Amino acid sequence: MSIAHRPPHEPALDREHAHELLAQMLVIRHFEEKAAELYSGGKIRGFLHLYIGEEAVAVGAMAALAPEDAIVATYREHGQAIARGVPAASVMAEMYGKANGCSRGRGGSMHMFDAERRFYGGQGIVAGGLPLAVGLALADRMQARPRATVCFFGEGAVAEGEFHESMNLAALWKLPVLFLCENNLYAMGTALARSESETDIHLKAQNYRVQSEWVDGMDVLAVEAAVARAAASVRRGDGPYFLEARTFRYRAHSMADPELYRGKDEVTEWKKRDPIASFAARLQSEGLLTEAELEALDTEAWREVDWAVEEAERGEWEPVEHLERDVHTAP
Repeated sequence: MSIAHRPPHEPALDREHAHELLAQMLVIRHFEEKAAELYSGGKIRGFLHLYIGEEAVAVGAMAALAPEDAIVATYREHGQAIARGVPAASVMAEMYGKANGCSRGRGGSMHMFDAERRFYGGQGIVAGGLPLAVGLALADRMQARPRATVCFFGEGAVAEGEFHESMNLAALWKLPVLFLCENNLYAMGTALARSESETDIHLKAQNYRVQSEWVDGMDVLAVEAAVARAAASVRRGDGPYFLEARTFRYRAHSMADPELYRGKDEVTEWKKRDPIASFAARLQSEGLLTEAELEALDTEAWREVDWAVEEAERGEWEPVEHLERDVHTAP
């Protein structure tokens, strides 16, 4: 399921688009809930970083982008991949390690890839996607292609050298790249205020003379509008843009994380602003969603997730004789 691209000048929200946004968030939420269950049952192995609570960022951002734009994601990218239009079945099969996965089972949870949809990972290294995004944007600039590269990363990445190098080069070369920081307040298990002297993350970009702003990452419409503005700016040739989406993950950093660094009360407080529940409530108050429609969207989301699991279960393992495929050695 993918959301049709909407130009930034398109008028106010309508029922059909609202339902698309809500449906997408529901699919991602239920997909992640099912992934946690499958991981606990041993079906999914390795690392697993869940996106529960952050759905509005991916869904809002992808709704504002065009098919020709490029996406560079983080290791917490299942939701980003699904929002971009990568089939949930392909994502789930990849997490199973099956050959029908989007990376043929070789990447797993942290390395989703879909060239057709210009979804270039899934990067397992913190801040590792930033230089790649700069390279993609440089290629577009050199070829005079009016499109944007959007790079997702967490606030923990701003402490890495790649962040500063990438921001500097993007600004120097006036590249069409949108840096989208998903600030969920905890870089793994360290609270933002304990690791950064400047906690308004977007201000760091201004040191490199990069346009920046922050947006409520729990509000899908606010994210969509902000990304639409930012993407239009970089496509016009105004140079890079930095957008900080302030959000919150409900689950631990990964399934291996005991989550000893924050209390349950903080999580409970953030859940009062749940991006799905609050958006559904708003639509109902504006007469754009009935209770029956909400139930139907939820049922359909679960149906898509169940189908994804069935496809992953049916998938084949990659043949052993393909082990050296795509492995190259220097002459």
